[in-house]
Amino acid sequence: MTHHQMDLVRADREQWLKQYYFLRAAFSVAWVVAAFAVAPSSPAIAGALLVLYPAWDAAANFVDALRSGGLTQNRTQVLNVVVSLATTIAVIVALRTGMNWVLGVFGAWAILSGLLQLGTAIRRWKSFGAQWAMVLSGGQSALAGGFFIAQALTPAVPSIANVAGYAGVGALYFFVSAAWLAASDWRRRAVT
Repeated sequence: MTHHQMDLVRADREQWLKQYYFLRAAFSVAWVVAAFAVAPSSPAIAGALLVLYPAWDAAANFVDALRSGGLTQNRTQVLNVVVSLATTIAVIVALRTGMNWVLGVFGAWAILSGLLQLGTAIRRWKSFGAQWAMVLSGGQSALAGGFFIAQALTPAVPSIANVAGYAGVGALYFFVSAAWLAASDWRRRAVT
């Protein structure tokens, strides 16, 4: 592959990342709005949203891995797909037991997926800007997971709002990453 071809591949992947991060931010915002606006009046909708969140993460990581060089080059994302699919199933099972169990499952998932996101961001740091926000997001996710598990062990019954705050912070990190990539792209074009 020539240097020019490598530059085109890199530019295509950076463009994809920008779109991907904006899409992830938009989904998370929509999910948070639904969690606060609709879920409190319907346990069925709240349950569906709680199942949808890790299922979406699995699908998003799968597509991102494919668009970012393939599954063999993106092992942390492949693992994240597996973890998120297992979490989707675990949430379905936990919903039958109660929200404390659901929050515990989300806690374990936040730790694992956060560490995997951190690994992905560190790997991408060499090639793309804006990964500092993804590093912070992965680290914050792992910490939030520990907090979720601690909350799940208390007698207080959590609600979808516990997860919605986490999703809102995730939306912010994805938006910052997308905006940073867009600004970097704009600055590069202004110089050339």
